[in-house]
Amino acid sequence: MAGINHAPPPFFKQGPAPLALLIFYIAISLALFVVDLRFRSLELLRQSVALIVDPVQRIAQTPGSLVDHAATYLQGLHNLQQENSQLKHAQLNTAPNLQRLAQLEAENERLRKLLSVNEREKANGQVAQILYTARDPFSRKVIVDKGQQSGIVAGQPAIDETGVVGQVTRVFPFSAEITLITDKDQAVPVQIVRSGQRSVVFGLGNGQLELRYMPANADVQVGDILVTSGLDGVYLPGFPVAKVVNIERDSAYSFARIFCVPVAGVENFGEIMVLNPRLPLPEAPPESVGRGSDSGEKNGQRPKKKRAAKGN
Repeated sequence: MAGINHAPPPFFKQGPAPLALLIFYIAISLALFVVDLRFRSLELLRQSVALIVDPVQRIAQTPGSLVDHAATYLQGLHNLQQENSQLKHAQLNTAPNLQRLAQLEAENERLRKLLSVNEREKANGQVAQILYTARDPFSRKVIVDKGQQSGIVAGQPAIDETGVVGQVTRVFPFSAEITLITDKDQAVPVQIVRSGQRSVVFGLGNGQLELRYMPANADVQVGDILVTSGLDGVYLPGFPVAKVVNIERDSAYSFARIFCVPVAGVENFGEIMVLNPRLPLPEAPPESVGRGSDSGEKNGQRPKKKRAAKGN
């Protein structure tokens, strides 16, 4: 029976020792480092490896980049909304006085020599956000987020940064209804800036306005700007209302058909300013008393006859 061979395997089958491999790889690394540092011989290899690894690196950095971009986007959006809101509020706060500048300049020439002219009323109000339009498709009305709790009352005018929007017609505890000037039941007394003529502009219900009660030969031109005249006691004078876009004159009719478009963005959603109610207009002076006989008859008394003079 042959004995079992317990001899160790040959040396070349075991391979080099781990310590020898470590020293060998360190030496190769140092040699490559020195060669690359001196001669830049591995630049092409480095670029190739970077090109292959770059997509993997970008994919690994994607979650962190998304988080950073999302945080930056949300912060920028918040800052932009705040800045936009501040600019809108500033624009609306200055709009009431700026809009009347053209009309004030036109009046300046007429009132320059009048020293007894009273000071104009100042336009103040509060900014309101338009929530939605009214449910009636045949009307032009919007609902804002200010109501009785904010001191809103029916009859207050509403404007935006360019002109008159409408008038408050109904008030609720936390909201209010504003009828736009383009509504078919809305009328605004206006004045033509260029000529100073006064009239009334009516809504047509289709986004346009019509300037009525103007003679066929009236001095009205396409492009004329209409501003509030202030004769109704609701709107302060001088706010831009509409712009003339079409005039139809027919000799068979006494009045011309004058179509206008609103200056303000009455059909756009956004923010508006609800102006405070105007001060009450002074009462009209009483009519002068007529002759004594007329006043007596009005009071239900017959005039007394004068007594004849003695001696006649």
